[in-house]
Amino acid sequence: MKRRTIGAAALGVGAVGLGCMPMTWAYTGSRQRGEESLRAVHAALDLGSTLLDTADMYGPFTNELLLGRALARRRAEAVVSTKVGLLVGDQHIVANGRPGYVKRACDASLRRLQTDVIDLYQLHRADPEVPVEETWGAMAELVTAGKVRSLGLCAVGARSGRRPGARLHDGTIRQLERVQQVFPVSAVEAELSVWSPEALESLLPWCAARGVGFLAAMPLGNGFLTGTLTPGEGFEPDDVRARHPRFTAEMMAANQPIVVGLRRIARRHGGADRPVTPAQVALAWVLAQGPQVVPVPGAKRERWVHENAGAAELRLTPEDLAEVAGLPGALGSWD
Repeated sequence: MKRRTIGAAALGVGAVGLGCMPMTWAYTGSRQRGEESLRAVHAALDLGSTLLDTADMYGPFTNELLLGRALARRRAEAVVSTKVGLLVGDQHIVANGRPGYVKRACDASLRRLQTDVIDLYQLHRADPEVPVEETWGAMAELVTAGKVRSLGLCAVGARSGRRPGARLHDGTIRQLERVQQVFPVSAVEAELSVWSPEALESLLPWCAARGVGFLAAMPLGNGFLTGTLTPGEGFEPDDVRARHPRFTAEMMAANQPIVVGLRRIARRHGGADRPVTPAQVALAWVLAQGPQVVPVPGAKRERWVHENAGAAELRLTPEDLAEVAGLPGALGSWD
């Protein structure tokens, strides 16, 4: 697989990464199987999808434990990204950016991942009770201590409550400007996909202008852009999509023209001997947004890992990109 470079730390990774969250958290618990997920991680490494993205809150903790098992004999082949700053309770998630907590959490992640160093340590969310510079300073000390190689920031997720006229990522950019004064930001992780392109407006240009890597989260629109979800099929109660307005039967049906467009492009590039899927077109579109962009589609099965990795070889033409740009915008709130 072709490789890309992430940020100031110059982390070399495969062009398509692997999001590990679905393996143990947030998606259809009845279909989560440890051994199957381990095979998916090994397949990713075999194919050159070397960036493995997890977080201590996924599970919580079970995602890092699973990844640690997978990397026990293959640590040198992987670039490991994990996150800190969110605590999961019974019915809530809270931020914790206290410096002491960040350092303890890093040690715990190192133990679960069975490694001596984390390649990319990301702040999942800033704690509103702690100046972000203090949290970032503690993370920088982990780099100095040799426990972490580089630092990243996840975009602020809230779409509501913004200042009138503010763009979606203005809050994240303000945070980035602050922490950049303390220690270099190597990567920003934020949602970017055909049906959620908002990062193109200001956040991705900010990263490109400063040599900061961009990890595209949810590049397949939580599975919608794969074309494998049936409107009205429903989701299990523990699946995050069961509560998302875009995944009601009505909105899924209304947004089908987006998938139809991706299928149309896929047919032009594929053939009977080597079919191309809507998911691969969606990932190729993300890859086309800049050389510093690395999509991290979530997957828990070997089949999807192979399909996603294949997108690295798909080159969309200017006509393809114009056709994607002309697809109807996604209907339905994403809040």
